Amino acid sequence: MSLNVMVRRESSRSRSDRAYSPMRRDTPIARPLTTPLNAEPFLATVGSRKTILTYPKRHIIFSQGDTADAVFYIQEGRVKLTVVSQQGKEAVVAILEPGDFLGEACLAGRPVCLATATSVDDSTIIRIDKRAMARVLHDEPPFSVLFMSYLLSRNIRVQEDLVDQLFNSSEKRLARVLLLLARFGEQGEPEPVIPRISQETLADMVGTTRSRVSFFMNKFRNLHYIDYDSVDLKRGIHVRSSLLNVVLHD
Repeated sequence: MSLNVMVRRESSRSRSDRAYSPMRRDTPIARPLTTPLNAEPFLATVGSRKTILTYPKRHIIFSQGDTADAVFYIQEGRVKLTVVSQQGKEAVVAILEPGDFLGEACLAGRPVCLATATSVDDSTIIRIDKRAMARVLHDEPPFSVLFMSYLLSRNIRVQEDLVDQLFNSSEKRLARVLLLLARFGEQGEPEPVIPRISQETLADMVGTTRSRVSFFMNKFRNLHYIDYDSVDLKRGIHVRSSLLNVVLHD
């Protein structure tokens, strides 16, 4: 995926571009990044080539350009993946949660890490040596099937993100990011709360400026699509299902 697409700032669009919406009403717009995978029963067979690590929030787990020699599984906490271009522009490409993997590109022969992984909260991460992970996938066919499903789901999400960046306004992109972070559509509370996230991080995820994010957040709140503490977004953002109106509107 072109980094320039992911980090580009808000630019003018033609009327035809604004009118085109790849998101139809029958599209699962707010599907989570992936279906979280309970891999721990399978990873228990890894033995000594597995390490359980704990990280305080804002701690770098691995950096862009580091040697890719392990797969990581999130037990607790959240992890932010960021990419920096040669020009120094930074983009947040994903916020991962318990049940998600990161660093899996090493299994396909990727020699270095393409992104920097940073803990958003106090986190517990299982680090699995690349060879050990490959052995588990080979020896445990049920886990291999689940892991493949997980990767396909992530690939679909990446394609959806690219379409979103190419065709939708920053207002729609922000609404979609909020719905995704709230895991809208899953079982549980009908009005989920997104914990502890800054407008700077939202701006990086959307590919626009902080001022634009602030403007649309205020607009969404005035329309009662969301609710939050205007002083500190880190206290949480209450997302209502009515926010779908922004994404579905042509």
